[in-house]
Amino acid sequence: MIRWATAGLPVRRGVRSSRRGDAAHGRVPYVRAVRTNSSRATAALAGAVFVAAGRAARRTSVSRREARWFHAVNRLPSAAYPVVWPVMQAGSLGGVVAAAAGAAAVQRPTLATRLLVAGTATWLGAKGIKHLVRRGRPGTTLPEWRTRGRPQTGLGYPSGHAAVAATLATIAAPSVPPRWRPVLWTAAATTALGRVYVGAHLPLDVVGGAALGHAVGSGALVVGRR
Repeated sequence: MIRWATAGLPVRRGVRSSRRGDAAHGRVPYVRAVRTNSSRATAALAGAVFVAAGRAARRTSVSRREARWFHAVNRLPSAAYPVVWPVMQAGSLGGVVAAAAGAAAVQRPTLATRLLVAGTATWLGAKGIKHLVRRGRPGTTLPEWRTRGRPQTGLGYPSGHAAVAATLATIAAPSVPPRWRPVLWTAAATTALGRVYVGAHLPLDVVGGAALGHAVGSGALVVGRR
């Protein structure tokens, strides 16, 4: 009887373990739902910021406050340019391809596809929206500005670089260890501010671009969790 009872103990522990496993399994849909709702809220908030910034950007002149912010960043020392320029490429179409290729190289095909599709969609979308807002760049809207690198032409709102960088960071952040997430957000912020620093965009352009990127990236996360 003693041996029988001893042999039966693991069965009882197995039952408890099974119950704990069931509880843990039950948390998975809950956590997924919380993250999905968070992404939806982020997408909605970012979309609202994008629309508000776009309406302000459609004004015929640049406000004094925006001009002050522009000059505060644009007049920073030129010595930072060799550091800013490489980081800024995270917002280019080449940055999208590089990010997707990096995800594929570490055996993350789903993440790679999401980065490639959402990043390209953001890049194309930003170009299309420029023709709806039709805002000029600093060279056509301000009497004084500094240009670093190749002068940019065409329309300004939203900044495609800021939008793409924000999209990539939003999608990649949940898939990397927490200690690396500040690196992603720092790269996205540097890209946005860098576009003002090199004289390619006004502050509202990069605010709207970053908001657009967050909205697209958060939407891609919501779709990916279905």
